[in-house]
Amino acid sequence: MLFSFPLPEFFGSSYLCTMRVTEHFQRAEGKTLISFEVIPPLKGSMQAIFNTLDALMEFKPPFIDVTYHREEYLYKKRPSGYYEKASIRKRPGTVGICAAVMHRYGVDAVPHLICGGFSREETENALIDLNFLGINNVLALRGDARQFEDKFTAEENGHKYALELVKQIADMNAGKYLDANITGGDTTDFCIGVAGYPEKHFEAPNLASDLHFTKEKVKAGADYIVTQMFFDNQKYFEYVDACRAAGIKVPIVPGLKPLTKKYQLNSIPRKFFINMPEDLVSAIVKAKDDEAVNQIGIEWAIAQSKELKARGVPCLHYYTMGENETIKKIVSAVL
Repeated sequence: MLFSFPLPEFFGSSYLCTMRVTEHFQRAEGKTLISFEVIPPLKGSMQAIFNTLDALMEFKPPFIDVTYHREEYLYKKRPSGYYEKASIRKRPGTVGICAAVMHRYGVDAVPHLICGGFSREETENALIDLNFLGINNVLALRGDARQFEDKFTAEENGHKYALELVKQIADMNAGKYLDANITGGDTTDFCIGVAGYPEKHFEAPNLASDLHFTKEKVKAGADYIVTQMFFDNQKYFEYVDACRAAGIKVPIVPGLKPLTKKYQLNSIPRKFFINMPEDLVSAIVKAKDDEAVNQIGIEWAIAQSKELKARGVPCLHYYTMGENETIKKIVSAVL
């Protein structure tokens, strides 16, 4: 016997409905929304994520992003003295965390889906699980190379590019599954987000090439873009203008992260291939300690956020990285 559970009962009384991210933008009618992104714990307790979001829910984010992380290879020494190569996924649980966030806070969750470490079939199964849970927003990303590898390598029978992942999700939205023998399959309704790079993706030869593939992702079914972090708003404004000139009309959400430690002056540009404004670098270099750095980072992010909001961006998306108190200070000053 089959039972049908209304979604609000399934997720608990706090969860009222699911909406596409783009529907949230439309409902806002030009008002700038606030959203946050969290990282799964290292096979640890959900309490760390709850602590972060409990402190931020007063800002009424309509959706929360939850990142996904590919497996890593470790080398374990055997009694014989040889080393055994082992695969481990250090931050599992994205789908479960999304369900928990929806249940606890009554907001939509946006799981990140990545190409790295997943076959097409595994991706399809993950999308089926999300559909069963009523999670109808995803951010489709290629993902990073494994640690200690100099370039991205796709899983066997997996996707090499985010464009391919977008196409698979769009196919499921049309009821098309990997097994051609499946007819009349459930048509999903995923709202698809993709990444954008105001200073271009580090592997792209130039911005024009990067925009070409971004446009291809939009043509394939992407509904909105979330940018990589940046510290110079002019880079974002120029990127949006370039996208519009290229015919990319979907909403473009700025991704923001405050500097909190002095070492990030080197680590962030090295990892994310972005530039930092001279005024910001000069102020950080002169800071006497990390407390002073954190205050400079907060003030810079507040100024960024206020200018972006004044220019009517659809949403300010904050990469929390566990810095809930820092993010709270910034958003409090912006709203």
